Amino acid sequence: MKIRLLAVGSRMPAWVEAGVDEYRKRLPREMPFEIIEIPAGSRGKNADVARAVQAEGDRMLEKLRDQERIVALEVKGAAWTTEQLSRQLDSWRLEGQDIALVVGGPDGLDPRVVARARQSWSLSALTLPHPLVRVVLAEQLYRAWTLLAGHPYHR
Repeated sequence: MKIRLLAVGSRMPAWVEAGVDEYRKRLPREMPFEIIEIPAGSRGKNADVARAVQAEGDRMLEKLRDQERIVALEVKGAAWTTEQLSRQLDSWRLEGQDIALVVGGPDGLDPRVVARARQSWSLSALTLPHPLVRVVLAEQLYRAWTLLAGHPYHR
């Protein structure tokens, strides 16, 4: 099972790359984690926010694959404990589908992307900066995997 994170935004700070890489290399070979950066829509002065979100959605929809289970990360999604995420990860693995986790830009996900998602997941009720979301997500995927593997990391 491959996991791809399609996230709006690019040129992350070095600490984000280092954090994600740390957990990426800890994940098993049979569960590779890849990040696909989606360029943000234009948001200058007097920008049309709806048009920016739509442009991000166009780019994201181009990158999604028909055979993937799409999971939208959004505030209104289900809040999972680490144990619930671990069970979810196991369920996804048993279904044999690759996973595409999608994160929108500062104004959220395009409704067309949300409509394609089979699930919605909320990392937190807090507003998290998008660079931090990448690190938290990578760590939580690793932590969920350690629970499945019986590894002592999750104590």
